[in-house]
Amino acid sequence: MALHPDRIADLLRQEFPPPTRIQVEDEGALHVGHAGQGSGHFRVRIVASFFAGQPRLARHRMVYDALQPLMGAGIHALAIHAQSPAEAGGEH
Repeated sequence: MALHPDRIADLLRQEFPPPTRIQVEDEGALHVGHAGQGSGHFRVRIVASFFAGQPRLARHRMVYDALQPLMGAGIHALAIHAQSPAEAGGEH
């Protein structure tokens, strides 16, 4: 059974409580024929105050740490776009 994007969003909400904006897209259809046959390819866009003052690598590590239970067990590839609210224009 394929991993649903809502499961990823739920784990991120637990780690980065509101005010946070999270969008998870299943990009599996874009990768059919590649390694993993497209299954488990996701794009995460997240805006959280936790990212303020953090370099990109630290932000990515925070997201990977939050999703560790799903790495290799549903997530094959993950594209991350993480911003602080100020970087996102104050949006939440």
